Amino acid sequence: MSLCDDISNKAKTLQLDEFEVVLIQKKITTARITDSEISEIKQNYDKSIALRIIHNKKILSARMKNEDPENIFENALQMKAYVTPKKFWRSLPYPTKITKLEKTWDKTLDDISSDKVIDMANAMINSTLHEKIKSVSGSLNIVSEYFQIANSNDLNYSDKATYISGTINADSDNGSNPTSGIGFMSSRTMDSFSTDEIGKSAKEMCMDSINPTKCDSGQYSIILEPYALGELLAFVFSYNFNLKTYYDKHSCFADKLGYEIASKDFSLMDDPHSPDGIGSKPFDDEGTLTSPRYLIESGKFTNVFSDCFNAFKEGVDSSGNASRQGSPMGRDAQPVPIPSTHNLKVIPGKTTKDEVIKDTKNGILVGRLWYTYPVNPERGDFSCTARSGIRIIKDGKITAPSKPVRIIHNLQLLLRNISAICNDSRNVLQWNALPCICPTIRIDAVNITSI
Repeated sequence: MSLCDDISNKAKTLQLDEFEVVLIQKKITTARITDSEISEIKQNYDKSIALRIIHNKKILSARMKNEDPENIFENALQMKAYVTPKKFWRSLPYPTKITKLEKTWDKTLDDISSDKVIDMANAMINSTLHEKIKSVSGSLNIVSEYFQIANSNDLNYSDKATYISGTINADSDNGSNPTSGIGFMSSRTMDSFSTDEIGKSAKEMCMDSINPTKCDSGQYSIILEPYALGELLAFVFSYNFNLKTYYDKHSCFADKLGYEIASKDFSLMDDPHSPDGIGSKPFDDEGTLTSPRYLIESGKFTNVFSDCFNAFKEGVDSSGNASRQGSPMGRDAQPVPIPSTHNLKVIPGKTTKDEVIKDTKNGILVGRLWYTYPVNPERGDFSCTARSGIRIIKDGKITAPSKPVRIIHNLQLLLRNISAICNDSRNVLQWNALPCICPTIRIDAVNITSI
């Protein structure tokens, strides 16, 4: 019997209206790379437990980490006199049949040794090295976790998960300006992971950026490669499809549910069942079953996402998007979940990136974005900077690397001007961001400013 079961059994004796217990056992192995060598290797073990109590419509919570949880009920209940009842609350989820997902746990990753992680990190470094590369930095993270959730409705689910993610930054001072490149990869199994590809991608982006020329300010077709698009999805797109954001009229798509908001060729979904997806899971972090869900289907705004709390507040059902997001990947024993997408996924097209480049008369190819922020979320305005991995396209050919440019644009306008979607989908996981699965896309009529 697990600690989660012990606390659940004790909760049943306290005559509470409802309770929920969450247990996380996690092993995190990290290799950090600085100045072209491994600067740190560490392995952490963590056990955390969280409790949520709903009594007389009051929602109370507590968390214990690597400690004896004997006082967890006292910690949760001590604030009950100060909590306002949530009269809209319905009920915690009930148990039902779970769908088994593929490629979400790998024994090889679960059993991995520090020596093997060192070998992999060195392979990432070695595949990046070049006489024109001044320094290599980055990290390799491997997570193995056991998650269990039990509640007063006899729901008792558990899930084993593994994750691996590697990032390499290559920097060069060769040529007229300092340049950089990034290589990345994330997956749930060792078979899907390539250390060499990470390093080679970083080296290629850095080398292709040497001796950049100024790109004149003006209007261009922007081709966003997966890593750049993933940043927009995580930091600009996702907010607008949150049920709370939508009903509070803070989404730039407020009152547009059921209407066309994008090119008819564009579809965006939350896909928690995607094999090897970083956010894939059979049930969400409060026990509601997950299912693939279109947010935009063939250009039409079709759905929003939510957890139980925010869904009940609006008189609807949860979409199975309760999240207790952990770092660097996986879950955490947060007492109260928040609504979040699992895998924000752009449905790929059939064309190749090379074909889209050949079809572009006046454009830039962007491999990486920095400093991506919503400027006015209710309007959809956002700002970002392309500092590396930028190439100028003239009459279907890449002519030169570009110096940094700033993009200040609008999400509603962006979606309407998507003119090509490629077939090169990848897992993308920005630091401390939402998992995404996305291809290269082209957006027309984007104004850029040379920096």
